[in-house]
Amino acid sequence: LQNVSCFFYHFYFLKRSEDDELGMALALSLVENTNPQSAQRSDEISAPPLGSESRSRGKEPENKAKDRAMMNVEESLKTQEKVSRSKKRRQRRKGVVQQIVGLPGSPSAAAPVLLWIRRDLRLCDNPALIGCLELGAPVIPVFIWSPEEEEGPGPTVAVGGACKFWLHQALSCFCASLEYIGSHLIFLNATGKANELRASLHVLKDLIMETGARTVLANSLYEPWLKERDDEVLSALQTEGVECRMFPSYCLREPYSVSTRGVGLRGIGSVSHFMSCCRQNPGAAVGVPLDPPASLPTPSSWPQGVPLDTLGLARMPRRKDGSVIDWAANIRTSWDFSEDGAHSRLEAFLHDGVYRYEKESGRADAPNTSCLSPYLHFGQLSPRWLLWDAKGACCRPPKFQRKLAWRDLAYWQLTLFPDLPWESLRPPYKALRWSSDGGRLKAWQRGKTGFPLVDAAMRQLWLTGWMNNYMRHVVASFLIAYLHLPWQEGYRWFQDTLLDADVAIDAMMWQNGGMCGLDHWNFVMHPVDSAMTCDPCGTFVRKWCPELTDLPDELIHKPWTCPASMLRRAGVLIGQTYPERIVTDLEEQRSQSLRDVALVRRQFPQFVDKRSGCDLVPLPPRLVSEALGGTREDVSGDFLLPVITRMEFKHQQDDPDADSASNPYNAVLKGYRSRKRDETIAFLNERDFMTSVMFEGTQRKERLEKDQCRLEGLPPPPPSASRGRARRTPHAKDQFSIVPGGAVTSLK
Repeated sequence: LQNVSCFFYHFYFLKRSEDDELGMALALSLVENTNPQSAQRSDEISAPPLGSESRSRGKEPENKAKDRAMMNVEESLKTQEKVSRSKKRRQRRKGVVQQIVGLPGSPSAAAPVLLWIRRDLRLCDNPALIGCLELGAPVIPVFIWSPEEEEGPGPTVAVGGACKFWLHQALSCFCASLEYIGSHLIFLNATGKANELRASLHVLKDLIMETGARTVLANSLYEPWLKERDDEVLSALQTEGVECRMFPSYCLREPYSVSTRGVGLRGIGSVSHFMSCCRQNPGAAVGVPLDPPASLPTPSSWPQGVPLDTLGLARMPRRKDGSVIDWAANIRTSWDFSEDGAHSRLEAFLHDGVYRYEKESGRADAPNTSCLSPYLHFGQLSPRWLLWDAKGACCRPPKFQRKLAWRDLAYWQLTLFPDLPWESLRPPYKALRWSSDGGRLKAWQRGKTGFPLVDAAMRQLWLTGWMNNYMRHVVASFLIAYLHLPWQEGYRWFQDTLLDADVAIDAMMWQNGGMCGLDHWNFVMHPVDSAMTCDPCGTFVRKWCPELTDLPDELIHKPWTCPASMLRRAGVLIGQTYPERIVTDLEEQRSQSLRDVALVRRQFPQFVDKRSGCDLVPLPPRLVSEALGGTREDVSGDFLLPVITRMEFKHQQDDPDADSASNPYNAVLKGYRSRKRDETIAFLNERDFMTSVMFEGTQRKERLEKDQCRLEGLPPPPPSASRGRARRTPHAKDQFSIVPGGAVTSLK
């Protein structure tokens, strides 16, 4: 009976499936049908009387029958438990099984626990949330908005407009999730609070005094200014006797725990070097993802909060006439901001897109990427859960799993170089001659550069708040290598318009693309040739640049090369319906960029390694101390380390005035189909030119005949006999019907 009672208690606090409820009913019926005096005969059950062996073979003792029935119930329950555990994790998340048990959802007078919510807007795999349940006390989830602390120092732009909008929607969805399990999310506004100390600390102290809480739990953040804020808050609260704990969950590997000991510093900045450091110096195990709780214990009284709208996260600008500019209308309809939306998108990707990710993730015209980055940034999906699901998929592309390592690498670099978002890591490149043309920058931001692929990507960014990784490389290369605009401008625009704007990832990417990060990009994305790889048929451009819809596939990425007659038929007027190119000579712009790099490397020879030709970067003392085996905690002076440098720059150093075409290490990335497509374009230009000349000649002849008849008073000539006839059937000997390279012959 004691075992049956334990099973009954176990099933009472867990929301089980119908099969499990049937098992519980069976256990209860066994309790009810058992003789009440059987409890007093427990000694007899455990020790059968002497002579029981001599009983008739056809009848089993009553106590043994009950034992057998009890064993059958236990075995049945264990079998159901095993079957339940064997189901996929994505099914468990949907509520089929809830393994984390908290206290009942009834109000309690015990001292509550404050769950400080930041970028962990989820119930699944939330260590701080599960830590609250383990304490066995009422839980008060609280979100504190302090923009002065979140923004970061200087020009960081840690929380842009698009991020604030997503945060507002995600908080609303997370609040609904908490209410579903019987809890509530308290919103507090710390704007302008307590100038003499941290605003969030001031709010937390008031909340502790109001609720009587003696414990604060939260998940860790790793941006340097937020880490400093958290350390101050924890220290101040612990001084007052309040227990504070931080749980690692935002990265797979805590950035401050990564060490280069045993690996060295050669190749630092690359993901391969970072993964070697993690393997050589393993930290805490990743562990198994945690399931969501079935309920949260609630306090006897809730503290007073503010409505979510008062935080101003989704406030839209207004015109002078008072009308609202709803710039997020397309974003609102393009995304599901809930935790369920994150897992649904992950399931859809693992079911279909993951099988094409390895080779086709760069395609802009097909949904081959996961689009999970916003959910990862705001913690609606934990990286550990994503890793486990990716490993559990039938297709396990290392390229997709490697993205999580890139993410951890970015945060590791940000902890080493807190000024990563605005200060070039390679000192000579701070002196690069950047353009100050605001018109070019505005054209790039608005998608009006005259280069269809770049314009389509920038318009997609503005309307949906997202673009895939390949297109981010395209627009970044165009801004830096062809427009000569500083990488900081691109970083700030991305931070303001990307829904997944992440300071660490964006800063590392733009530093590398801007030629001044720890790891140089060994390529430059050509704004036209790269389209042959990511959008060969022009589908992506037609979606976001509808004014170019009627251009043929072969010329849609080069509208300036189209014959006038083709542009006229497509309704395209360069300079009116579609902008002129802001840069006409791409090769000259690339050559100028190389000359500028060679110039600064010559001006600062102390930052160029004479033996290898690599750039030298000063390392922070923490990294130098680790490299020396931890024997010197205080390292004085700058330690210069040769870092990865593009071969193109090393060769340009010998001949600074050479153009990019003569550089044998030219890093411009060509499209996979560039040669075949160039032959096709040449053929189509020739065919269209001859057709246009013939058509214009016929029109001129008809016009002259019509004018002559009018002058002589004669009736107008009959229409041309060729009009209305069916098109001739092309044959093998027709030189205008054979397209080189097997390209499509139809023109729209």
